[in-house]
Amino acid sequence: MRLSQGYWQTLKETPSDADVVSQQLMMRAGLMFKTGAGLYTYLPMAFRSLKKVEKIIREELDKINCFEITMPVVTPAELWQESGRWDGMGGQMLKAKDRAEREVCISPTNEETVTDLFKKTVNSYKQLPVCLYQINTKFRDEIRPRFGLLRAREFTMKDGYSFHIDKASLDKFYDEIYIAYENIFRRMGLEFIAVEADGGAMAGGGAKTHEFQVVADNGEDYVVTVPRTKFAANIEKAITTRKNLGSAPQIALEKFSTPNQKTCEEVCQAHGFPITQSLKSIVMNAVINGKDQYFMIMLLGDDNLNEVKFKNKVNAEHIRPAQQNELDRLGLVKGFMGPGTTAELKIVFDESIDMNASYVVGANEPEFHLKGFVPSRDTKAKHFRADMRMAKDGDFIGDDQIVLKKGIEVGHIFQLGDKYTKSMKVTVLNDKGQAVTPIMGCYGIGVTRVLASAIEQNNDKDGIIWPASIAPYDVYLCFIGKTPETKALAEDLNNEIKKAGLETLFDDRQLGPGQMFKDADLIGLPIRVVLGERDYQATGEIEVKIRKNGETLKVKKEELIPTIQKKLQELGKWL
Repeated sequence: MRLSQGYWQTLKETPSDADVVSQQLMMRAGLMFKTGAGLYTYLPMAFRSLKKVEKIIREELDKINCFEITMPVVTPAELWQESGRWDGMGGQMLKAKDRAEREVCISPTNEETVTDLFKKTVNSYKQLPVCLYQINTKFRDEIRPRFGLLRAREFTMKDGYSFHIDKASLDKFYDEIYIAYENIFRRMGLEFIAVEADGGAMAGGGAKTHEFQVVADNGEDYVVTVPRTKFAANIEKAITTRKNLGSAPQIALEKFSTPNQKTCEEVCQAHGFPITQSLKSIVMNAVINGKDQYFMIMLLGDDNLNEVKFKNKVNAEHIRPAQQNELDRLGLVKGFMGPGTTAELKIVFDESIDMNASYVVGANEPEFHLKGFVPSRDTKAKHFRADMRMAKDGDFIGDDQIVLKKGIEVGHIFQLGDKYTKSMKVTVLNDKGQAVTPIMGCYGIGVTRVLASAIEQNNDKDGIIWPASIAPYDVYLCFIGKTPETKALAEDLNNEIKKAGLETLFDDRQLGPGQMFKDADLIGLPIRVVLGERDYQATGEIEVKIRKNGETLKVKKEELIPTIQKKLQELGKWL
């Protein structure tokens, strides 16, 4: 592309509503345009990178015999009603009615669509296993879209679905897709971690599943790692322990005044208690089998609730914090809550709590707390223990202290079992002619998320540093000088680079070197080639600069193409 004729422009100022580095740089570098809240138009250079991401995905999935299809973006309500998810997806699903008053939705995912397709086209074990995938638009009506492409409402996703006659077949393919995902993200030049994860709503909880997390400072997820054992898990999945907390001996239960002291931190600081000798009370509403139930989760004062663990433990369809009117009905005083006695409220003690030690808790009375609360002695309501806390720095897995890393989820693979095939009454004939329910796997990659994640991981104060395999172009070529000979030589270089099968962004705008170099760094292509009129006339050399590490070379014209090819190879373009 010639910049003088290209559809492209940079922004001098960072957009005020750009939350993270990738969003800021993509908008400043002219890669995308914000059309609305969580809605983006991909401009020519970003579009080229997206196509390269898709190409790598297709090549690796072809190797394991996956078949690409395209399913409709708009899907009928009947499919979702058949699986039981029409109401279960909540507000993320954008619903509408067509002119015939038929209910439809903009697909947030496609388990139902592909299961219906399979049901009507496959009837024998001889046609299994099979994996179908698409690269298509998805829409999830996020309450608060943010972080650019990392939390957009409309996005491009690769979603794949496999069908199997038995668990052994699913396990075998799961291992193959796992390796394919490792190859995909490695070829994209990303530093990533494959971590154990929670199956969530898609897999129904408890299923075998892994996330692929790109390591990045601005990641919205935390990954729990143990360097010695190379263990890695999503923070929502990891089960960790605390050590050497110290327990307070049992004393008589006593009420004391805590005016305007509503948090564990405020109470402990005012009265000299260690924070780990206080208990935090969190009341949650959980919809279980369509009915509202209420739980008070008790945590150590400096711990936080892991909502995923809680939801899975009680097998809830939905969970949310209890509202003020609900607390009033349960006889609980916000800021001063402790284990209530109403039969409607179940108490859950986190496993980090010593049930025989003394703690400070709310007294369920305004401006008062209790000290000397012993869970095993003083809890009157129905209760049980479970791991409810969020892992954090300083925790242990066994004897190893964990290390937390921030990451961005770009891929997720699930073993779905018969969650969808059973609810949608799918059967195939086995080798004995019997009708059996096949089982499924599900495999997603956030294509547009990959683009943002690559930039989050690869940038500096001057702009983007593209991984070579997914950069919009291989080479940024510019020239300094105004003589006809210099312009003609720059044209020749552009043609020679393209003839070698490489992609060139040719800056023929004839600006000053400062502006061109600034734009080159902002765009961040792997290699910058500069034809300087005076240098070339004096030495016959052309400058080659590597964006990633700043390495600068001076080469003769005949050495230019081999040098570019060698450097791109080193940068991983052809992994």
